[in-house]
Amino acid sequence: MGFGFDNNMPIYMQIARIIEVKIISGEYSPGERLQSVRDLAITLKANPNTVQRALSDLEDAKLIYTERTNGKFVTIDAALIKNHKERYAEMLARDYLESVCKIGLDKNEAARLLNNIKPDNKQLM
Repeated sequence: MGFGFDNNMPIYMQIARIIEVKIISGEYSPGERLQSVRDLAITLKANPNTVQRALSDLEDAKLIYTERTNGKFVTIDAALIKNHKERYAEMLARDYLESVCKIGLDKNEAARLLNNIKPDNKQLM
């Protein structure tokens, strides 16, 4: 399927998540112009209609906006980006907690493990 999409989630949702992560991580700067739908579709090896649906979802979430003749841009609303970042991090934390609980650890043990992890990547420091 091109970009290594997961068959357990609709592709448009995965594309929206990819772009959301690029926005909340700062890879895409506030106010930055996004690639055209066609160019994103080529990059992601996805159908342009699928990409458009993903972008529509991001526009509904106010993470991007359209300027009629200029294209699509990342929001300049720093508080909104921060809110999305926190919600995304919470989702990751819930996934982690659910996974460790399945192997018999409780919330405190999971937190202790996180606190003891030494980052391998300088970016995580």
